[in-house]
Amino acid sequence: MAELDQSFIKYVELRLLRCTISGKLPLPPPSLFPSSKNPLAAVVDDLVNTIERGEYAAALSSGAARLVFAFADSYDFEDSPSSAARFYSEVERSMDSFLCDGIAEEAWLRVLEPRDDVNTVYRVSVVLCLGVAALLAFIQQNVTGPSRKFSRFPLMFGQLGKDDAAEIGGEWDSWARAQITSVGCDLFGKISLLQYFEYAKMILLKIQDFCRTDIFSYSNAAPKTTSWWLCRLLLLQQRILDDLSSSLYNLLQVFKNETILNFGEKNSVKQYWGTLLHDNEALTVASMLQLEAGIMEYQYGRIDSSRLHLRLAEEASGTDILVTGVLGYRTVHQVDAKPQLVLVTKTGQQVNGTRRPKAPPEVQNADLGILDSKREFGELDMDAIQRVNDVKRPAGLSQSQSDELLSQNKMCFQFDGDYECDILMAPRFVQDAESATDKGEFAIVGKDVVLTAIQQAIILAQCLHLQRSKRDDELSRWEMAPYIEAIDLQCQSNYIIRCSTDILRIRWESTRSRTKQRALLMMDKLVEAVYKSFPTANQRTQLCFAVYSPTIPAMRKEYGELCLGCGMVGEALKIFEDLELWDNLIYCYRLLDKKAAAVDLINARLSDTPDDPKLWCSLGDVTNKDDYYEKALEVSNNKSARAMRSLARSAYNRGDYGASKSLWESAMAVNSLYPDGWFALGAAALKARDIDRAVDGFTRAVQLDPENGEAWNNIACLHMINKKSKPAFIAFKEALKFRRNSWQLWENYSHVALDVGNFHQALEATKMVLDLSSNKRVDIELLNKVLTKVEENTLRFSDDAAKPQHIDESQNDSYSDSCKNQRILNCCLKNESGVCWCPLLVASCNRSLRVVVTLVKSGDYMPGGTN
Repeated sequence: MAELDQSFIKYVELRLLRCTISGKLPLPPPSLFPSSKNPLAAVVDDLVNTIERGEYAAALSSGAARLVFAFADSYDFEDSPSSAARFYSEVERSMDSFLCDGIAEEAWLRVLEPRDDVNTVYRVSVVLCLGVAALLAFIQQNVTGPSRKFSRFPLMFGQLGKDDAAEIGGEWDSWARAQITSVGCDLFGKISLLQYFEYAKMILLKIQDFCRTDIFSYSNAAPKTTSWWLCRLLLLQQRILDDLSSSLYNLLQVFKNETILNFGEKNSVKQYWGTLLHDNEALTVASMLQLEAGIMEYQYGRIDSSRLHLRLAEEASGTDILVTGVLGYRTVHQVDAKPQLVLVTKTGQQVNGTRRPKAPPEVQNADLGILDSKREFGELDMDAIQRVNDVKRPAGLSQSQSDELLSQNKMCFQFDGDYECDILMAPRFVQDAESATDKGEFAIVGKDVVLTAIQQAIILAQCLHLQRSKRDDELSRWEMAPYIEAIDLQCQSNYIIRCSTDILRIRWESTRSRTKQRALLMMDKLVEAVYKSFPTANQRTQLCFAVYSPTIPAMRKEYGELCLGCGMVGEALKIFEDLELWDNLIYCYRLLDKKAAAVDLINARLSDTPDDPKLWCSLGDVTNKDDYYEKALEVSNNKSARAMRSLARSAYNRGDYGASKSLWESAMAVNSLYPDGWFALGAAALKARDIDRAVDGFTRAVQLDPENGEAWNNIACLHMINKKSKPAFIAFKEALKFRRNSWQLWENYSHVALDVGNFHQALEATKMVLDLSSNKRVDIELLNKVLTKVEENTLRFSDDAAKPQHIDESQNDSYSDSCKNQRILNCCLKNESGVCWCPLLVASCNRSLRVVVTLVKSGDYMPGGTN
C-alpha cells in the first residue's frame, strides 16, 4: 500500500511538471497508472486535470480548496492590512491541520508521537496542486498571458460575491506587496495578483517544512519537486523586483543545489520516476533543470556559473552548434554577396531534432500550442526562404543574373511587407553550410535541421549569455544575430520562445536607424498578442520557466521607451502612468517641461495609497527634499533600501561623509547586490578617512563587477597609502586592463612595481607614462633607482663571467631580464630620433656609463641602435 501511495504522489508531481514542458505528451499505458481507492485520489486527479487545461482560477475555487480552507466561508472580512495578516496566518494553520489529518494538538506533541496515516500522501498532493495552480495563475496574469479578470483573492469568501471580490481588497494587496518587497527592493511596475504569489509561496514552503519533519513518516514519498517549484517561485519574485536581492539569491542557491542533487542528471530522474517517464523524457527534464539553473545565475550576473549550467543542458539535450560564415544577402537591393554569420550544427547528429517537414499540419500546431511559421507575427514565409536558399552563386554575375538575384531579394521583402523595411529579417544565403564544406558535415539550423523546443530555449539562453559576457556594443549585437535568426527560421516554436526571440530582435533592431520603425511595429504587435485568447493559458505556460522572457510590465516598459526614442512622448506617458513607473513618468514630464504636473500626479496617487514607499521616493526625486525619503523609510518600517540610498547620496553631496557612510552601510545591509552601492560606500568612507572601510567597500564592488576599473584603481591607491605594495601591485594590474590611457595610473603602477622589485614592469610603466604624456612626464628618482639596480646586476654577472664556474638557469634568466631592462631604459632615455632628451638625467647618472660599456662588450647594447 505504501508503495502505491509513493507512486501516486510521484505521478502527480510528474503531471504538474509536464505542464511547464513543451508539447502534449502521449498518455502512458493503462498499467502504468497508479490506481487508488482513496477518496482523495479522485480529488487530486480532478485538480491536476483542471491545471492541465489551464483553468487555474477554477482549481483555486474548487471543492479541494474548500476542503483545506473551510474557515474562509465564514471569515469576517475587513479590507485592512491587519485583517489580511490574520487571514493568511489562519491559512497557514489550516494547512498544518489538514496535512496532519486535522489533529489539534500542539506541533511538539505530534513530533513526539508521529502518526502513520496513509492519507498524508494524498493530502500533500492536494496542497501541492493548489500551490502550483496559484503560481501558474500569477504567471498567466503577469508573464505569459492571456490576461483575464481574476479575483483579487486566491480563496473565495462565503460572504463575498465575485463582483465584490473584484472591487475590494486593495488593502490586502498592499499587505501582499509589503511581504514581497520586504527583501529591500520595490516592485517593477504594476504587478497583479500579489496575493496569489504569497499564497503559493506559503503553501510550497509549508510542504517543504512538513516533509522534512518526523510527522511525515513516508520519507520516500516526500515530493522532491517542491524545491524545484520554490526555485521557480523565488526567481519569479526576483524578476518582478526592480533590484537584485541578496537574501533571495541565498535562498535560491539552497533550493537550486537541492533540486540539482535530485534531478540534475538523467539517471537521477529515471531513478525517481522510473516507468512513469516517456522515451527520452528523463533527458528533457534534466536539461530543462540545468537550463533554468543557468538562467538563474544569468539573472544575478554569475557568468561562469551560468556557462557551466548551459553546457550541462547542451550535453543533456544533445545540442551541438557553432557559428560560421556563409556568403549571403541581407538587404533587398544588395547584389554582391557578403559573408554572413550563421548558426550551424552537425548533420550526422541532427541535434536530436528532425528534418524540416514540408508542410507542418496546422491542427497539430494548434494542439501543441505552437505558432506555425511567422504568420502570427507577420514574419518571413519559410517556403520562400527554402526556394531562394537553393540558389548557388556562380563565379561571375551577368546583368541578367544580377537582376534575377535582386528580384529574389525583393520576393523575400514582399513576404515581410507588413513592416516596410528593405532589410531582410534573415540573410538569404547563396550556398548552404553543407555545400560550403567538403564533406557536408554541417547544416544550417532552421533551414536543414529543426530543433526541439528545449533546444531552441538553450540557443536563446546562449544568446543572452553572449550578450552578458561581452561589451554592449554593435559588434556584440551582430554576434547575437545568428542565434536570433536561427530561431526565427524554425518552422515551429512555442509561444514563449517566439516572444522571447522577438524581444531580442526588437532590442537589436531598435539600435539601427534602418530597422527602428520595424522594431516599433513588432513591439506593438507583441504587446497586442499578450491580450489575445490564442494560444491558451496552458499552451503559453509551456517552457515559461526555461526561457528568460520579460514580464508583461517589463515588456510594456520597453515599448514605452521605444516610443520615447521615436519621439512619441505622449504615448510613452500613457504607458508609464498605467504601469505606475513614476521615475520614467517624471523623466517624460521633464522632457515636456512639466515638472509640476509630475508632482501633482504623484500627490494624487499618494492620497489613494499613502503607504507606498516607492511613491514617496519618487516625490523626493522630483522635489529634491529629504523629508520625503524619510517618510518612505517610515512607511516601509525602515526596509526601503532605495530611500536609504537616496538619503546617503544627499548627505554625501552636503559634505556629511560620516552620515553618508552610515546610511550606505544600512542600505547595503538590506540589499547587498545593488551594483553601485559598494563603490559609493567606499567613496564615502574614503572621504570620512575610514581607510579600512573604504578598502572593504571597493573590494565588494569589484566582486560584483570585476570590470570596474575605477574601483580597482582606488583599491590599489589605498594599499599604497597603507604601504602594502604587493596587494597594490595586483590591484593596479587589474585596473590597467580597463584604464590603459591614464598616465597617472601608469605612474603609480611604476612606483609599486619598483617597491616589489619588478624592475621590468616599472620600466614598462615608465615608458607608457612617457608615451601618454608626450615625453613631458618623467620620474628622475625612479629611473635613478632602476639604473642603480641594472648596474649592480650587470657588474655582478660581468664579475661572475670572469670566474670559471657553472651558471644555473635562474642566473641566466636574471641576466636576460637585466639586459631587457637596459634596453627599455635606453628607449626611455631617447626620443624618436634617437637623441637623448634628458641631459640632466644622464649627467646625474654618470655611473651608468660603466653599465653601457659592459653591455657593449657583451654585445647586448649597440650605441645609437634600436635595442
